[in-house]
Amino acid sequence: MQDLDGTDARILLALSDDARLSGVELAQRLGLSRNTVQSRLARLEAGQLLGSMDQRVQHRALGYPLTAFVTARVDQHRLQEIEAALTGIPEVVEVHGIAGDADIMIRVVAQDTDDLYRIAGVILASPGIERTEVSLSMREMVPYRTAPLLRQRAGLSD
Repeated sequence: MQDLDGTDARILLALSDDARLSGVELAQRLGLSRNTVQSRLARLEAGQLLGSMDQRVQHRALGYPLTAFVTARVDQHRLQEIEAALTGIPEVVEVHGIAGDADIMIRVVAQDTDDLYRIAGVILASPGIERTEVSLSMREMVPYRTAPLLRQRAGLSD
């Protein structure tokens, strides 16, 4: 994977402010040539350094106001099977393998507490899942963000 440099970071910061900027507008705003901007964007997209658009969709807008984190102990020999099963659950929006008492952390969204109970049951019934614990998110305190890292990479300060 290639690293982002300061110019890449400046382009991405400008796009995070206004995702509809054209290559020409980006070039003008940043004092770069249009070709530089176009080639940088093409490289970022080809290198899969940009996340998918669905990461920007707020689950609340889809009728899922609750967020919970499910930690699970799993059969380590069945990780591929577990990954496939969790991928098949629409309300599972993210899964991480973790170190510590649990083996994986699953972020889920739910319509209400009854729906969360159902989802937790589906996860627990998945092959290879041995034990789960559910923690309800009461409030998102710091949303997912990369702008501070981009500003740092671009050599900009707040």
